[in-house]
Amino acid sequence: MRCRVVKIEQLSGCKASVYSIIIDNGSLNLLDKFIEENEVIHKKEVDDIVGRLYTIGKRSGAREGFFKLFEGGIGDGVCALYDIPRSKLRLYCIRYGSTLIIAGDGAVKPKGIRALQEDERLKEANYLLRRVSKAIKDKMLLNEIKFCNNSYDFKGELDFEIDCYEKK
Repeated sequence: MRCRVVKIEQLSGCKASVYSIIIDNGSLNLLDKFIEENEVIHKKEVDDIVGRLYTIGKRSGAREGFFKLFEGGIGDGVCALYDIPRSKLRLYCIRYGSTLIIAGDGAVKPKGIRALQEDERLKEANYLLRRVSKAIKDKMLLNEIKFCNNSYDFKGELDFEIDCYEKK
């Protein structure tokens, strides 16, 4: 599976940069796909999530309090963006401090489930970001991807394969 990490200029600003991922040669990044899939049935929640991402980029940065941390493996930065209480949507992200996030995909969290592994769609969205995080970390160790602009941006090889990373 081919991944391309792309910056979302409309949401990025002086406080943080917001990126997303295009899978294979898709026409939409994962955030846009998430929005498109949920904007009719869950319009208010989608608007709240997009508003939160805008606030992160333009006004506040990616503060810890905006995220449910440790939604992935140890040290991979995978987290869920908090929304209003009792919301049904979960958007998974990779957080790199307070200045850079990668917005991934997500889904409706069905009532009654306690762990993301209990829902195939949530599990798929989360585990994809775990694989992307691992690939980015490996590329950083090889100096193929680096932080730049005071850790507000990535530079380097942002188009890569993740098939070699374990699927769970």
